Amino acid sequence: MNAYDIIKKPVITEKSELLRKEYNKYTFEVNPKANKFQIRNAVQELFNVKVLTVATMNYKPVTKRHGMKLYQTSARKKAIVKLAEGHTITYFKEV
Repeated sequence: MNAYDIIKKPVITEKSELLRKEYNKYTFEVNPKANKFQIRNAVQELFNVKVLTVATMNYKPVTKRHGMKLYQTSARKKAIVKLAEGHTITYFKEV
């Protein structure tokens, strides 16, 4: 797996933005088969930063109902990456 297969997309929510501003932690949705070492190397390679810690969370599929139809959400994995001081990742170009 290369770095683009491991990191799927950034997770941008109110909580993740608070983590980013206060603790220099960034949240990504990652490949469910990737481990912490692969995630660390992928973030360092893609964004050219130094990673201190990686925390991962696995989300199991949940059965939901829409009217009479049942469906399952997809399984996913999320990683919170803490960067060293002085390192940042910019998602968007600020105006």
